[in-house]
Amino acid sequence: MTEQPVSIVIVSRGRPRALRQCLAAVALLDHPAYEVIVVACAEGVAAAQATGLAAHLKIEPFAEANISAARNAGIARAAGEIVAFLDDDAVPEPRWLALLCAPLETTGAAAAGGFVRGRNGISFQWRARSVDACARTAPLRVDPERPTLLSPPPDRAVKTEGTNMAVRRDVLAGMGGFDPAYRFFLDETDLNLRLARAGLDTAIVPRAEVHHGYLESPRRGRDRVPRELREIGASLAVFLRRHAPPEARAARMAEFRAEQRARLLRHMVRGPLGPDDMLRLMRGLEAGLAEGATRALGPLPPLPHARDGFLPFPGGAGRPPLVLSGSWRARRKLRRKAVAAARAGHVVSLFLFSHTTLYHRVRFHPEGIWEQSGGLYGRSDRDGPLFQRWRRADRVTAEGARVGPARGLPAAKE
Repeated sequence: MTEQPVSIVIVSRGRPRALRQCLAAVALLDHPAYEVIVVACAEGVAAAQATGLAAHLKIEPFAEANISAARNAGIARAAGEIVAFLDDDAVPEPRWLALLCAPLETTGAAAAGGFVRGRNGISFQWRARSVDACARTAPLRVDPERPTLLSPPPDRAVKTEGTNMAVRRDVLAGMGGFDPAYRFFLDETDLNLRLARAGLDTAIVPRAEVHHGYLESPRRGRDRVPRELREIGASLAVFLRRHAPPEARAARMAEFRAEQRARLLRHMVRGPLGPDDMLRLMRGLEAGLAEGATRALGPLPPLPHARDGFLPFPGGAGRPPLVLSGSWRARRKLRRKAVAAARAGHVVSLFLFSHTTLYHRVRFHPEGIWEQSGGLYGRSDRDGPLFQRWRRADRVTAEGARVGPARGLPAAKE
């Protein structure tokens, strides 16, 4: 168990319901000393205050649509020795914080990043990657079970995701935090490059897992169809000015245009976008690239020490895990039982299996329940067989072993 105090910074804008869900999961974290800082618009502030946890939260009102500046406002309130970051449309597994921060205490790492699962709660959105000075990423091979300490590769950095990362506060504040020139997109990637150029190591912690919803926002719809591309264009132009050799910038912009056009064409084929939408979005991208080419870039002064002391959050340390399982037909009864167990102080994993080959899904209920549903004979891991015969008890054991390290479930006895 990690012992250093940790500050969790959650930035929220226009998604109060998601923020409440995120905070419900944060309340179950198995860590002895953490505080929670919510940097939010008026809607988010009201949502945080209505959770019943307001007395245990540092709430920082923030109206500007700039995730870097918002994160810096959170860092300025952070009194922990480590600062961890979550998005409001993400929910962390119970062991996330302890696993993510452990390498920062036991190694010389300055930063750490975990794996991120997508909407179905099974497939990974992001795992280990590196990134170059033109913001091109490439996969990294790491141990899938244990932390891997990585020194920056030549001309590259170890990539972490803003919704699942932690950095030593003294390092982060000394570097000026996040660059406000990135209002959205590439903000954490810029930090990764600066950490690499300082010769600082990053740990990749696969079992420190976060589930990321990719919820609706002004930039994308519920189906992940883009609504605007201006800000990502501006951020790319800023990133290239900050990091890329001048002779490489035009080629990378052309490559990025082609990538975005291909993405929009896929949405056109699928149906949500029409030709006029594509033209409008590509014009927005060009406007963003032009804006980013002239956006003011200044030095990043060190961030101040926290103006108030550490505010311990009454989290989930010491909560015993409980596994419940049964058939899909009995789901209502089992869910009631799960809610009662969560209220009694357990971290509940509920497995509901039908006699089908349906793919599995995992979702977190704000009552404090992790529910996995699908066919008894169906896939959880999307690389697994389409059909596999199981006894129910054996399937529950297998799925418990799959999620156990991230959720704190005891290992099955041999």
